[in-house]
Amino acid sequence: MVDTLFTNRIGGGSQSPYAGNNLALHVGDAAKAVSENRQQLSRLIGPTQYMNQSHGDVVVVVDGKSVHEPNADALVTVESGIALGVLVADCIPLLLWDEVEHVLAAVHVGRRGLLNGVAMKTVKVMNSMGAERIQAFLGPSICGTCYEVSSEIHDEVVSFFPNARSMTSVGTVSLDLPGALAEELTAFGVNVSRSPTCTLENTNFFSYRREAVTGRQAGLIWQ
Repeated sequence: MVDTLFTNRIGGGSQSPYAGNNLALHVGDAAKAVSENRQQLSRLIGPTQYMNQSHGDVVVVVDGKSVHEPNADALVTVESGIALGVLVADCIPLLLWDEVEHVLAAVHVGRRGLLNGVAMKTVKVMNSMGAERIQAFLGPSICGTCYEVSSEIHDEVVSFFPNARSMTSVGTVSLDLPGALAEELTAFGVNVSRSPTCTLENTNFFSYRREAVTGRQAGLIWQ
């Protein structure tokens, strides 16, 4: 059985500006507070493998819980008893699974991740491990109305992903990354579901665009 969870900032012991349930070690928060937040989560779901994310396209296959966080933006496993975690604060926490073949993945997809194809590379790795009926869930992330960008960035992304075209409430150009990612995955035969929550609009979630210095929530998947 596959389980998934998306955390938010509620709870935890981190202090402002990371209050409260920050799970990231790389944002300037006290390491002790982050460790305690992670331990509290692990008591609920078991050991969790995180990664050192860089907006790249590296996919790492996990065959056991490591004390080191691999340099990657996607983790894949067939192991049970290990949760895969992706940390975000506006980017898309993408969870993928094939419940029949027991292949799971957690993927970090932002604007650069969409352009470098990290999600599709992950799907192909899962295919090579036997996955054929892949399910996807796109967790809370910044929405198309809120993700305002320059015209140059907008045009670059839209040239590859026309469905990313969006506008803000005041008529400036923006990008709908979840819409573009969902379309790409669906075209590849993946069954896609999406969260309606925008991390910038909902203050229960960390948002880099809203606060700049802030924590990170997680998307988690395990079996």
